[in-house]
Amino acid sequence: MTQKLNRRNLLRSGLLTLGGIAVAPHLRAGAFSNVPLNLDRSNRIYRSPLLREHFMDEQPDLSKIVAKLNANENPYGPPAAAKQAVIDSVDGGNRYAWRELTDLVDKIAKKEGVPADHIMMGPGSSDLLEKVAIVLFKDGGNVVSADPSYMSLMNVAKAMGATWKAIPCTSDWSHDLKAMEAAVDKDTKMVYICNPNNPVGMITSGKDLLDFCSRVSEKVPVFVDEAYIELAVGADTETMVSLLQKKKNVIVARTFSKIMGMAGLRIGYMVALPSFLDRIQNITRGGMGIAYTSIAAASAAMDDKNFQDSTRKMNHEAKQYLFGNLDKMGYKYIPSYTNFVIFPVNMGGKEFLGKMAAKGVMVRAFDIQNKPWCRVSIGTMDEMKMFVGALQDIS
Repeated sequence: MTQKLNRRNLLRSGLLTLGGIAVAPHLRAGAFSNVPLNLDRSNRIYRSPLLREHFMDEQPDLSKIVAKLNANENPYGPPAAAKQAVIDSVDGGNRYAWRELTDLVDKIAKKEGVPADHIMMGPGSSDLLEKVAIVLFKDGGNVVSADPSYMSLMNVAKAMGATWKAIPCTSDWSHDLKAMEAAVDKDTKMVYICNPNNPVGMITSGKDLLDFCSRVSEKVPVFVDEAYIELAVGADTETMVSLLQKKKNVIVARTFSKIMGMAGLRIGYMVALPSFLDRIQNITRGGMGIAYTSIAAASAAMDDKNFQDSTRKMNHEAKQYLFGNLDKMGYKYIPSYTNFVIFPVNMGGKEFLGKMAAKGVMVRAFDIQNKPWCRVSIGTMDEMKMFVGALQDIS
């Protein structure tokens, strides 16, 4: 059964939104999944002042999809050790996993070089972004971030009554740190930085970001989302966790969804000063939503360095293959330090989605400043060959 979006009925009702209508699952996610998705006058999902997203009126038959490249998932995971850990832990599923969670927190704290009271767990890093937004913006204020960027924190902040100061990326698609710092005012309650940045894939210099976070965190908390940092081969970057040793009010989010290949098992964490985490945990408990089996899988995945190295290597190789073919075809992509690539296309986003789906390939289509772009996740080498073939056929 397909779901159709009837724009005429939406306009007649005066509600130009997608609230309550079942579209692709990746468009309806998070703690505020029941909040209507706004459509602009061109029938695109309004993501930000600079970014709109296209959707298909009818979702494709998933049984005919040969390359699912629309959600930035790791195509190689979970690692074998994590799978076995899930199997071995199922018998304990009748018990709460507080001891096991504590053990995992200790392991993460050792990896990050911080005390255990600097760690808060959650079912994925997006859950933690949303919890932070709920707590910090329950009385309004504003949040400063790049545009385009990952919207989970900003969407929840706005739902809580905050305003969003969207600062356009620079000409090379990195964060405009100077403009972001200048945007901080007396009502700013947080600065959010996704580095590498989703959906553009670009990275901001580690040294520049360290200097920025060190200064700005003296005024307001700075949340740095490092979901993709472990995939950033050859990048000039580094984690911001080191600033916590200097007692800077910086929050760093990490996830097991990308390099660890555990998106469906839902586990992530954030590293922050205990005083900041106390503010969040006074209202909502971290770790309560994580399954016993996911905790076991996460611990095993952390130990499997070979899987992580292999994922990083194969992701890089498949991305280089894609870059080479995009170069041959004349597409001007943004250099990506993630497991996705975004580039302008020569047809409307909705048309592009339909033609790719007809070839069995699922991707995302955005308009950035009213020009159509494709964002394709990096799959296996075979999947990238399917994508390149489909792109050649429809171009």
